[in-house]
Amino acid sequence: MADPSEPYPARWEADVVTRDGGTVHVRPIRPADRPRIAELHGRLSPETVYFRFFAPLPTLPDALLDRFVNVDYVDRLALVALLGDRIIAVARYERLPTGTETGDEAEVAFLVDDAHQGRGLGAVLLEHLAAAARQAGISRFVADTLPGNQRMLRLFHEAGFDDQRSFADGVVRVAFPIVDTAAARQVAHQREREAAARSVSRLLAPRSVAVIGAGRSRGNLGRQVLDQLLAGGFNGPVYPVNRSAAHVASIRAYPQVEDIPDPVDLAVVCVPAPDVPAVVEQCARKHVGGLVIMSAGFADAGPDGLAAQRQLVADARGNGMRVIGPNSMGVVNTDPDVALDASPSPMPPPGRIGFIAQSGGLGVAVIDELTRRHLGVSTLVSAGNKADVSGNDLLHYWDGDPATDVICMYIETFGNPRTFGRVARRLSRRKPIVAVKSARSAAGYLAAASANNPAQADEAVDALFRRTGVVRTDTLEQLFDVAQVLAAQPLPAGRRVAIVGTSGGPGVLAADACMAAGLEVARLSPDTADRLRARLGVAAEVRNPVDLAVDAQPPAFADGVRLALADPGVDAAIVCFTAPSAAPRQAVVDAIAAGAAAGTKPVLACLLGRRGLIEPTPTPDGAARRSLPCFAFPEAAAAALGRVARYAEWRRRPEGTVPSLSVDRSAARRVVDTWLAGHPSPDPSPGWLTPDQADELLAAYGIPVAPAAGPDRLVLGLVQDPLFGPLVTLGVDGVRAARAVPLTDLDAEDLLSEVGVGGGESDRIGLAPVLLRLGRLAEEVPEVAEAELRPANATGPAGPNGLAGAPSDGPVGYRARVALRRASPHPELALRRLR
Repeated sequence: MADPSEPYPARWEADVVTRDGGTVHVRPIRPADRPRIAELHGRLSPETVYFRFFAPLPTLPDALLDRFVNVDYVDRLALVALLGDRIIAVARYERLPTGTETGDEAEVAFLVDDAHQGRGLGAVLLEHLAAAARQAGISRFVADTLPGNQRMLRLFHEAGFDDQRSFADGVVRVAFPIVDTAAARQVAHQREREAAARSVSRLLAPRSVAVIGAGRSRGNLGRQVLDQLLAGGFNGPVYPVNRSAAHVASIRAYPQVEDIPDPVDLAVVCVPAPDVPAVVEQCARKHVGGLVIMSAGFADAGPDGLAAQRQLVADARGNGMRVIGPNSMGVVNTDPDVALDASPSPMPPPGRIGFIAQSGGLGVAVIDELTRRHLGVSTLVSAGNKADVSGNDLLHYWDGDPATDVICMYIETFGNPRTFGRVARRLSRRKPIVAVKSARSAAGYLAAASANNPAQADEAVDALFRRTGVVRTDTLEQLFDVAQVLAAQPLPAGRRVAIVGTSGGPGVLAADACMAAGLEVARLSPDTADRLRARLGVAAEVRNPVDLAVDAQPPAFADGVRLALADPGVDAAIVCFTAPSAAPRQAVVDAIAAGAAAGTKPVLACLLGRRGLIEPTPTPDGAARRSLPCFAFPEAAAAALGRVARYAEWRRRPEGTVPSLSVDRSAARRVVDTWLAGHPSPDPSPGWLTPDQADELLAAYGIPVAPAAGPDRLVLGLVQDPLFGPLVTLGVDGVRAARAVPLTDLDAEDLLSEVGVGGGESDRIGLAPVLLRLGRLAEEVPEVAEAELRPANATGPAGPNGLAGAPSDGPVGYRARVALRRASPHPELALRRLR
């Protein structure tokens, strides 16, 4: 139950994205809202008033108005949506005291300003209102609606709850339980995806752009952005804003954005930090769609800058605008129908990569490297301080963007790791996500949140990426290497690699590098060897690596690649071409592309000293061939292919299932509640259960217990990370792995495989089922802050392999240390809301 002594539940305040991509601020109603509610009523059409009150009501009586704005926030609650200072929608519930024994039913009503109907405000308010009602002990909503109010009837039906309808006296009564079901969550997540995608689309596909702070000097940042917008051929009007110049770059300039006579979809802000708040206010009055703030001096400048940044984001969102930045280096959209280069750098080549770079200063370097490597992008965002628009928003956008096939992310912080995990896991099944997240940056970001434990911080990041299929790299160079393979080549069906080249040295290096990257040097079949010898001559070495001889000509490359790829024991090829060869480089590239064209296996080239994509010459009939990813050295090629192969394996495998387990939740709650009763202090630090209490908690979740712990070789663990949520860990002989919950059957198998525990050993001591039950405990008992389990045999000391027990096939139990911490429920954090 919610605390009725709480005068105003600030936890229900949130900025939310609407169906059309705009933003509003949602909060509980206040008595001071009386004039705003009266003003809202005065703007309503007669039809909207009639649908809400079942009668004409030109003005609200004072008594009714007072009742509307004075609520107790428990039995009676109203949430309002504000745009600027105006209330544009209201949702309320009132507990029904009669007709139910428990008082768990409430009547609900909704009201949306006519000018804002159809934006999805009713749906998002219903989600938030239902969450608040559940917290207050209400489990069922009822609403009386006129039959003609189809919009409201659709709202209740499409919310994902199991609604029931009855008709009497000309009124439709809708009733539905508001329990948090999988169907309701799925509906909310789909709405979240659609709304976030539209909000990002406003920023990446504007119809008009204003550059605020565009100066006449070419060294001015705003002038550089203006020049690139013009050079890139932006498909819309561009408006320079300059307080003192009548024109910039031969284009009429305006003193303020409000002076522009036409609508402005996107404002690029390039003014000093102290001037930004006033610019945001002006953009709000102009009804600008979104902001890209390049100005530095906010969170990047210390605590005062962080406070100013939070305020400007609140001001922007409260007036319907999303923000990229501050400290951004701009955005790019290469779609010819948009042609947006709102950055200080020339537009990179068009392609099918979506790219987000968080570091502001890194944005220009990323664009330059993309251009050097001929890596084409669909859209690129330099997120800067990432005060508002985050990687999660962009994942939602790229999820539905047909122009994007590969996603690259340089991320220093996660906006909401749990949302990232949910979105990335779904998206990675169709579009690869490559992310550079170094251990140092992960530790630096999460140290405070993870009990100053850098190892746990990096472990949490690694567990998140493994669960979601994200391809993790440690450097930007590795990210570009992997991206050029994914952007130009099909995924490999396995790890078996053929190596073809003109010199033994690079071939041997490539073979060593493949093994270091977890790949296999393929064993070519005798039939393939015979075919290679027949085509290449006796001078060629036809074992893998295949040596074409130093003076090999283009036809030899084409034949060598084609025949090697045709071998059923080969999944991919790396081709090494050294400079002493007499063949021209482009001719060799064309030959390699020709050899790869007949199949669907990836081919990488090592052209010593060259990195990036090389385009083969079109065939005589004009048909294009796949671009060839090139690497300066074999080690980089093998490392990139190894990461791609592991991703392909993750994508091929089924998602696994979260098994149904028989547990005694009430027994577990008794243990936890007993401990909490003995620790009434609000101290958030964890405390350890007694051995008997730990045994009782384990037994409630079906984990067998034993009187004595085994040796230190094998440890199962559970830890609640404040940002990433619960992690299940497994360590053997110093090798440790972790997975985020919920844990599937395949996740448990992966943990065992990663630490090198064989199937027989695992089965004997029942590791996989215990990992799954430990994961369920982590999900359902959030008070468990930490747990450590060691296998032990109930009847004897340590046995074979350093594990437990004699005899070796005897019953195995677990001895545990368990720490609890008070856990505050935060149902509002699971709602659609901007951080």
